[in-house]
Amino acid sequence: MMARLIEALAQLALLVALAPLVTGVIRTLKARLQTRRGPGILQPYRNLRKLFGKGMVIPETASWIFGATPWVVFVSTVLAGLMIPMVAAEAPLGLFGGALAVIYLLGLGRFFLALGGLDSGSSFGGLGSSREMTISALAEPAMMLAIFTVAIGAGSTGMTEIAGAAIGQTWRFLAPAQMFAFAALALVLIAETGRIPVDNPATHLELTMIHEAMILEYSGPYLALLEWAASVKQLVLMTLLINCFWPVGLQPTWFNFGALSGIGWLVTKLLLLACAIVLIETTNAKMRLFRVPELLAVAFTLGALALVSTFLF
Repeated sequence: MMARLIEALAQLALLVALAPLVTGVIRTLKARLQTRRGPGILQPYRNLRKLFGKGMVIPETASWIFGATPWVVFVSTVLAGLMIPMVAAEAPLGLFGGALAVIYLLGLGRFFLALGGLDSGSSFGGLGSSREMTISALAEPAMMLAIFTVAIGAGSTGMTEIAGAAIGQTWRFLAPAQMFAFAALALVLIAETGRIPVDNPATHLELTMIHEAMILEYSGPYLALLEWAASVKQLVLMTLLINCFWPVGLQPTWFNFGALSGIGWLVTKLLLLACAIVLIETTNAKMRLFRVPELLAVAFTLGALALVSTFLF
């Protein structure tokens, strides 16, 4: 019991501390690729410290949902992160739920975020909430199909069992089912984290913003929690992608010197994936909103092909 508690605390600390750094690395790499100086890698930490020290402006029309949303979003995202393997193959909260629990927890945070956007009484909040629900209705089925493809090979929907089955079998990534599932989950990652070409996290144009529209009325510590939760969600989905399909470096346990090796492998894989995300964002333009369902339809089709391929090959 004590060992499980130590593993949970270690992964919790790594999750909340590493998430802003990943965001800072992506922003810095994107700026360098566009020949701009851009913000520093540690800028997200400075932004969080500044926001936690500011006051809040709460709309007069807001109810308890407006204040509860940042906490629900942050806690649900962190719990989802504790259910997936990051450094060790055994997830700290793996006994409390598998792949479905991760998807449901992320969906819970998204649901409250949409409610918070509506509760503010702002027209922009309603606009962003409507768009977010449309995208989630298309992205979640694709995510489930991709994860189920891996779960069938592992014989379980538990993230610990999936990671354990994947260790030592990285050659299966060349199988058609694995490649289709990887591509589907990669497209879902771009959509769920609001990256180009689905959304642009660096803009506040009312005609294009989705995530930013829902948090437009938030300020101070509430905004800090939402920004932090967005970084944690990005890290969770990136870790889910690399450890399900490329589990190189996953350790049997958090203890001994294997944890240092596991953290090193995790950082290396995250850096490679961050470079790929930056390359995609730089070489593509923002899609029109009505073209986004077509992209997610491609992700769903790839997920369906992956699931069918597991029975054919």
